[in-house]
Amino acid sequence: MGLNGNGIQHNTVKGIIYKSKQKSRRQRWNVRPSEMSINTLNPIRAIVDGMKLTPNPEKPMIALSIGDPTVFGNLPTDEKVLQALKDAIDSHKYNGYAPSVGYQKSRDVVANFYSCPEAPLEAEDVVLTSGCSQAIDLSITVLCNPGDNILIPCPGFSLYKTLAVSLGVQVKLYNLLPEKSWEIDLQHMESLIDDRTTCLIINNPSNPCGSVYSKEHLKNVLSVASKNCIPILADEIYGDMVFPGCKYQSMASLSSDVPILACGGLAKRWLVPGWRMGWILIHDRNQIFGKEIRQGLVKLSQRILGACTIVQGAIESILNDTPQEFYHRTINFLKSNSEICFSELSTVPGLTPVLPAGAMYLMVGIEMEHFPEFQNDVQFTERLVTEQSVFCLPATAFEYPNYFRIVVTVPEEMMVEACARIREFCQHHYRPCSQDSNELDQ
Repeated sequence: MGLNGNGIQHNTVKGIIYKSKQKSRRQRWNVRPSEMSINTLNPIRAIVDGMKLTPNPEKPMIALSIGDPTVFGNLPTDEKVLQALKDAIDSHKYNGYAPSVGYQKSRDVVANFYSCPEAPLEAEDVVLTSGCSQAIDLSITVLCNPGDNILIPCPGFSLYKTLAVSLGVQVKLYNLLPEKSWEIDLQHMESLIDDRTTCLIINNPSNPCGSVYSKEHLKNVLSVASKNCIPILADEIYGDMVFPGCKYQSMASLSSDVPILACGGLAKRWLVPGWRMGWILIHDRNQIFGKEIRQGLVKLSQRILGACTIVQGAIESILNDTPQEFYHRTINFLKSNSEICFSELSTVPGLTPVLPAGAMYLMVGIEMEHFPEFQNDVQFTERLVTEQSVFCLPATAFEYPNYFRIVVTVPEEMMVEACARIREFCQHHYRPCSQDSNELDQ
């Protein structure tokens, strides 16, 4: 090893001389987390982990906070779905790697299942993913660069912000209107669009609201997107999970010119969130996405071979052989529980529930002026756990303070009991405003 006058170090290995610039040696270890990891934050975890959740030992805990329909065991998936997975395992055909976007046959099955005359699909329009979450991740990543911004609903699913911010993408929140069953404030949404807006996220049916948008409202949303040339990411994981008397309409079936990446999966409708099977349906209008967005999704899918091969092998039977009665039974249960919850809480002083039309959730407004002991929804729901052992998710987790979200997948008797405890809690802490007292005195 030697050093010449130019500061070039000569290293000899097996008689071969390698030239390298002399480097200053690190004096100590300094391993730091990446900017991306520092910028990654799940708002739900941040809020829940900071709450003091000590249930009342005299009352069994009822968790109305978890968006997993399998937790209580009262909503099993259909036997046909289970058999499809068993058959895929027993075939020994799906133990290896699949193409990063999924098996051709599996993509073809998904395309056929969701294709309609207004929005036709082929296998090439489908990317299979590890759950709907990865579908959303890939869609945001392919459309956005650092410094761009996306529009997301408020209240809305917290993952959108988690994924965007970690990529250096700004999030702008457009308002939903509880007095109009959580319709989008279209004027507010459009006012947020600028020349760095690259994506509009529409979640229908909605988590956390349980709302289902009318055909007319969706057309109005498409109008705004078309006028401003903004593509749509349609989060439709709860698609078709709508209550009787209401109709679900996919965004793509109504679009004539707005390109759409529709994200969905097996998790909720088939009640198997742990199986991690999702998809992106590429609805390109007038070849606006073209080859580049498609190729971008393929390249991004190659970072991690995401979709489970065994579930891919079962998906044909899952989609085509699951009986309609299974879907009807699930929906009827969710509707019944939603109605019980809404009816019970509608007469509780200080609460304003909003009746859902689909999905698995119900939002409840808290008239905080009647609960002066609590500064916000987080304190309210925290004390509800302490006194009544009922845990509802404070809507601050969805950037929407002074509401809380109830998951309606619990067994009916637990829902009835939870509502009774919430009533008792509110009756204990409710205080009439001075104006209310004056009216009572008169």
